[in-house]
Amino acid sequence: MSSRLPPAALSLRQFLLRQQVLSLYRRILQAVRQIPDPADRRYMKDWARDEFRRNQTASEEITIRMMISQGLQQVQELERALKLARS
Repeated sequence: MSSRLPPAALSLRQFLLRQQVLSLYRRILQAVRQIPDPADRRYMKDWARDEFRRNQTASEEITIRMMISQGLQQVQELERALKLARS
């Protein structure tokens, strides 16, 4: 039997930030699936997972928003590079 307490309820702002983070993670994984080389694809997937895990304890709203913004810029760059590679 586990002695862990149930997680505290999220405020609306926390819930919305969490949804943005999860949406960004899904978008990154979708972009990574388009990488043609399997080794590069694995590397990028591992990198993304490690970055999200490393930052999962962040609790300051401004910090989280900054990381979301940086993540969006990086995934947009990846998407552009993949689009150029396909054309």
